[in-house]
Amino acid sequence: MPNIKCTVTECAYNSNVMCDAPMIQVNHSGAEQSGTSEETQCETFKPKA
Repeated sequence: MPNIKCTVTECAYNSNVMCDAPMIQVNHSGAEQSGTSEETQCETFKPKA
């Protein structure tokens, strides 16, 4: 997987500001189409235990 920067430090997949999840899923954030990054959300997020 390519390098993916992630600043969400409370995510279990965050490893030194890089995402180490086995896959990434990004969906629309309530809209049918997204025009900006704010209109999307990372579905891969998993809170740290």
